[in-house]
This record gives sequence, structure tokens and C-alpha cells, in this order.
Amino acid sequence: MPCLSIERLDDPRLDDYRDVREADRLRRLGILLAEGEVVLRVLLARGRFSIRSLLLARPRAVALAPLLATLPEETLVYVVPQPLMERVVGFPIHRGVLASCQVGVPLDPVALLASLGPGPRRVVVLEGVVNHDNVGGIFRNCAAFGVDAVLLDAVSCDPLYRKAIRVSVGASLFVPFARCDGIAQQMAALRGAGFSIFALTPSTEALALSDLTVLPERVALLLGAEGPGLSEAALAGADHQVRIPMAPGFDSLNVATASGIALHHVFQKHLFLASG
Repeated sequence: MPCLSIERLDDPRLDDYRDVREADRLRRLGILLAEGEVVLRVLLARGRFSIRSLLLARPRAVALAPLLATLPEETLVYVVPQPLMERVVGFPIHRGVLASCQVGVPLDPVALLASLGPGPRRVVVLEGVVNHDNVGGIFRNCAAFGVDAVLLDAVSCDPLYRKAIRVSVGASLFVPFARCDGIAQQMAALRGAGFSIFALTPSTEALALSDLTVLPERVALLLGAEGPGLSEAALAGADHQVRIPMAPGFDSLNVATASGIALHHVFQKHLFLASG
């Protein structure tokens, strides 16, 4: 597959990649940008979004030649000098690898949950999680522990923002997710699909995670932002409130870390359930 060399900053073929930190511009264009070789390999192997083009710094094109040879003939691969790439994207981009993908029509939350088959199912629900590192970390944990879908409220940040994709190690490119207006819509979708809802909270009145020895087949885990945590509506609407026991005098975990601990517990219980 031939690579197309570009030498001019004003070449219109580079338009997808200009000022990549401007998330609003990317949303208007309906595209996402995946950064780095590791994420690119995930995108090619498991990603659910169609590739518009690749942009590679010249040294990376040489190093990735065996991978590029496996791409469909029609895939557009643009190769530029490293200094030009940095001028286009607007910052030093040491990885030298970007892929532009078409986002397409967002998934519908009710349809997404309805598409899940029988057997143990796990869904993560995010309310007000506005940090891209946390969202990326949560999606990475979702991939690691076999989460079937993620429901985000209107406030939680975009899992397809470049930084969130990178932190997720490409997981947000294949873990299905849907956006809801808020917790009421999230709860309604979960109830309609038969999920039991577990809200994660540091409250000492909540049930310890380790005490959940038996879990239903369909589990939805609610996670809120660090600091404020879940809203009163989310806590009140959940079937169960659960906590991660911690040392006395400290009750705070990074939300991505907390998600990993809770999902590992649910995953293990579901493995036992499936084997029985």
C-alpha cells in the first residue's frame, strides 16, 4: 500500500489533523483522532470506527512498514516530516502516529442494552465524570473485566477524545457506549433491560464490596465524580449502595482505581456464576 508524502502545511489533506486539542472542532467534523502505535494496533484489530486516513511522521512510517502492508489498498496514509506534523497538530507529538476515524451515529442506550445476549452481563454507568484520564482509565478497566456497555450522562467527558482514547489504551474504540441525558434516563434504560443497580459510595452505611458473595446475572455499576460522588438521585435510585473498605481515616480512591477494584469483584463472581 503506497504512502503519500506531504510537504506543505497548507495541504488540505491535513485538515483532519489541525489543532487536535480543539475537541469542539473534531465534534463538528464528526471525527475522532487515535494517537500512538499501540492505539493504532487496537483500532485496526478491534475498533468499531471506520478509518478516514493515517498521518505518520516519516521515521514512524519506516518502523511501521510491516503493519502498513496489511492495510486495505484504499487506506490513505499520509507521511510528513516530524516538524511539519507538530506544526499541523499544534504541539510536540513524539509518538508520530495519528489516525482519523469517522464517528458515525451515536449508539442508542435502550437499543444497546437490548442487544446484549443472555448470561452474566456487566454495565458501567458514569455520572458527572469530567476528567479525561479517569474516563480513559475506566474504559481500560471495562475492557479488562469484560464490561458489555457503558452509559454516560450528558456531563461526563467524551471517551473518544484523543487523550481519553490514549489513556484507555484504545479500549474506548471497541467497548460500546451510549450517552444519556442524565441519571433518570440511565436508570430507566437499565430497569428496562433487567439490570440490578449497584451504586459505589464511600459511605460507611453502604454494604462492603467483599460482602457481595452472590450477584445477579445483570449488574450495573454506578460511578460518580471524585469529590461530589454520585448524586442523591443516583444513590436513591440504586438497588444497593456498596463501598470499598479502606484503612481508618481515609475513604477516598481515584474513581478509575475504584472502578477496577469493583469490576474485578463483579467479574470474579460472574465467572463463578457462568461456570455453575
